[in-house]
Amino acid sequence: MIDRDEVEQVAGRVDGNGTTARPPLLEVSGATKRFGAVEALVDVDLVVHRHEVVALVGDNAAGKSTLARMVAGVHQPDAGTVRLEGVDVALASPSQAYQAGVATVFQELALADNLDVTANIFLGRELRVGRLLDEARMEHLAHDYLQQLNSRIPSPRVRLSTLSAGQRQCVAIARTLVGDPRLIVLDEPTASLSVAQTAEVLNHVSSLRDLGLGVVLISHNLTDVRAVADRVEVLRHGRNNGSFDAESPYESVIAAITGATMVQRRR
Repeated sequence: MIDRDEVEQVAGRVDGNGTTARPPLLEVSGATKRFGAVEALVDVDLVVHRHEVVALVGDNAAGKSTLARMVAGVHQPDAGTVRLEGVDVALASPSQAYQAGVATVFQELALADNLDVTANIFLGRELRVGRLLDEARMEHLAHDYLQQLNSRIPSPRVRLSTLSAGQRQCVAIARTLVGDPRLIVLDEPTASLSVAQTAEVLNHVSSLRDLGLGVVLISHNLTDVRAVADRVEVLRHGRNNGSFDAESPYESVIAAITGATMVQRRR
């Protein structure tokens, strides 16, 4: 079990100058994952800080989703370490990752069309007063989460089936805020969305950064990445192949994705 208090104690350590030394929010070092004879990840590193959106990009089968699922507790590394705020953690399940402050929105949103926004945000994590649902508090909190994301959803009581695809993504992202997370992993949140809906979702991602969270954004769309990411990490064939800031030329990032340029290990 991950002790969240221990994570907070390490995060608040003081350095020799009397200032608080803040380790990275997430630090993955030398992560390796195999599925039979297939090497999905090989000695991969990833660092995410607070108030930062880090985009994971790469071609199909580059290892992006495998790495995301490792951070989310779905997969466990065969080798390497995962640290949250300086503490080595073993995220043996999604529930353990959630308790440690890691929330994930996968491409399959797992929302219920027949329920309203509030019910979807608290689905499986309902608040109760005694044996009854505390509907008033859930609605109040749902409204707060939507406001924090600068959502255009008119009311937390509207039925999900009436919402656009972009608004549904907002509901899925709002669900992550229920657990007071430190880190949020978004797997292709703008896939198959219109231009307007994409802009709406990217605005929500920026709102998460403004809240002080770390965000791992998986995307194939470099335009979306450039619009919101602070840093771009390229994976190729399950290996690190470049780290770029948001202002780096498209050509440099594409060359790393396609293998036209190969980056030496940073160690």
